[in-house]
Amino acid sequence: MNRVMSPLWILIAALSVVGFFYFSNLLTRKWQNYSTKLFLKKVFWTAFGIRAGWVVISYFLYIYFTGIPFEFGVADAGFYNEIARYGSELLGQGKLNIIPPMVAYSGGLDLSDTGYPVYLSIVYLLTGKSILLARIIKALWSAWTVVLIFQLTKRNFGESTGRIAAILAMLMPNLIYYTGMHLKEVEMVFLTVAFIERADHLLRSNKFGFVNIAVPLLLAVLLFFFRTVLGAAALFALFTALLFSSARVIGWGKRIVIGIWVVVAVGYFLGGRIANEVEEVWADRHMNQQQSYEWRAQREGGNTLAGQLNKAIFLPLIFNIPIPTMVQVNGQENQMIIHGGNFVKEILVFFVLIGVFVLLREKIWKEHLLMITFILSYLLILAQSAFAQSERLHQPALPFILILAAFGVSQITNKQKKYFTWYMGLLIVMFVGWQWFKLAGRGMV
Repeated sequence: MNRVMSPLWILIAALSVVGFFYFSNLLTRKWQNYSTKLFLKKVFWTAFGIRAGWVVISYFLYIYFTGIPFEFGVADAGFYNEIARYGSELLGQGKLNIIPPMVAYSGGLDLSDTGYPVYLSIVYLLTGKSILLARIIKALWSAWTVVLIFQLTKRNFGESTGRIAAILAMLMPNLIYYTGMHLKEVEMVFLTVAFIERADHLLRSNKFGFVNIAVPLLLAVLLFFFRTVLGAAALFALFTALLFSSARVIGWGKRIVIGIWVVVAVGYFLGGRIANEVEEVWADRHMNQQQSYEWRAQREGGNTLAGQLNKAIFLPLIFNIPIPTMVQVNGQENQMIIHGGNFVKEILVFFVLIGVFVLLREKIWKEHLLMITFILSYLLILAQSAFAQSERLHQPALPFILILAAFGVSQITNKQKKYFTWYMGLLIVMFVGWQWFKLAGRGMV
């Protein structure tokens, strides 16, 4: 009992879990007869209101616990704040090419780390370096992401499933949580969903103009400035969809034209430095994971069992991880705050599996290859990295997990519902085992 979490973290988790399932059930029924226009208006502003409320609450919550408006053990967020303040000063002086001086000021930045500081510098210039206003803007991006999820899901699985997916995204605690932080996940998730949505529109649309092609390619390029492997997974998904999608989705003439555009754009924008970063990430994937978990096992206060973790464990559980942290572990307050959201995700994975089963059984998976390829390629890369258990790194895949879960909810039969109880039993075993692992590796049990 001396390892029970703070009552505040338990309360936040309880509100997250109960609120998510109560209102997702209520609103999918209540809003089902609204017109599309009214539904989108409702879902956008409700999503924004929830996120803006969390921005304000978390702002003062962090100040109360840490003395600053940043999360526990602030690292990347503090760095982004500092370098963006410097970047906004440069912009205020009329210096538009701010990347070289920001790289020098920071002591060196990878290309994949330049996108967010530049974006935040612009936001700081417009808001007077206001941390709170910068996060309110994050709430707007996140609410827009919910709308994009509706549009993508509607095009793939129909409007009723699109409404379910939008409501799940609107209420998803993990998507809400990051609007209250100064990390790049909110903007990165928006760009990812926007790319997949626009690329899907390009593949399926009868319209075939310059803008339709240029927008998804531009979004793909921007992803490389936020996270290298994310951009690589996005382009891989687009190439795979072009080559192997069902003829009902895209004809061969259109495939060839889009393929030429993509090759030219990749060659022009993504040569040199980006190609080197992708190659380095892929070449070091095994060593980085091994070294990371060995360091976690050997460091002071670390988990001595962490050295036993590897991709053989992560790959079968890639949809489930990260597993919720539900015990008191010093230095893991951020994981404890968000454990309710992770609990919600674990439950939704059951419906993801139902959705995947239906796609395979009905042999319609080739009609949704863009989305499927992206989520699988990104998660497979993540499973082989040093950050497989990092909730932050799973954020770009989360919207598509919600879409597949919504499809599973729409397709589940009464016969299949009995398996949910068995699945929940497996989750209990997995949760208890993970808490034991966290405590035993620190000599606490």
